[in-house]
Formats: sequence, C-alpha cells, structure tokens
Amino acid sequence: MHGKGSVTKVHYKGQGGAKSSDHPEDFIVIVESGDAVRKWKHDKTTALTDVVDSFDVFVTHKHGNQGQMDRASKGQLEAEFGSSKDTDVVQKILESGNIIEGSNKESKGVTNVSNGGGVRE
Repeated sequence: MHGKGSVTKVHYKGQGGAKSSDHPEDFIVIVESGDAVRKWKHDKTTALTDVVDSFDVFVTHKHGNQGQMDRASKGQLEAEFGSSKDTDVVQKILESGNIIEGSNKESKGVTNVSNGGGVRE
C-alpha cells in the first residue's frame, strides 16, 4: 500500500434488496492508484494484481466511502453481485465504482496534548 499517509479506493454504491426498506450497502476496494484503475478500464489485459492493493472487499455499513471498513461477508457479496468469488466482485466494483483518491488513513498523531508529552509514531 501507499507509504505517504493516503490511500486510493474505489467506492461502489450497492443496489440494495427488493424491498423499499432495504438500504444499499457501500462496498470498497483498496487500489494502487486512480491511474492504475483508469488504465485497467481501458486495457483489461492489465493484471488485476497490478491494480488492486488486495482482493479484500470492504463494507462501510451504509456510511458511504468514509465509514468504518469491515470485510464484506460472502452473503453480502452474493446478495449484491451474485458471486462471492473475489476476482468477479473486484472487477464489478472497479468497472462501476467511483475512484476516491487521496483519502487519508487514520492519523497516528497526538490527540490530547494535556496528557503529557506526546510522541508521534
């Protein structure tokens, strides 16, 4: 993954279930860069391993691209994509999702200086 404190991801807004009360889930895939995704979209001979950081698919519990990310369950993937096969799901997310570039990772700095001398990690 990136070493400069930012991460690029692709956000896919799910379609939800058949009931109107069903709210769609948000799915996230971490990618190497927005450029890598755009290149792959135009040239599918590019290996997915050169595009994605990992084949993990995350959900944000309906909090868009900013929510806490947890790994999607096979059931969630099957319900949304009709498959839980990682390559099939990742391809669908890359094809239909939105690239979110430069989203900051969790900060590891001092959060309360009044607690004494803070040391940044």
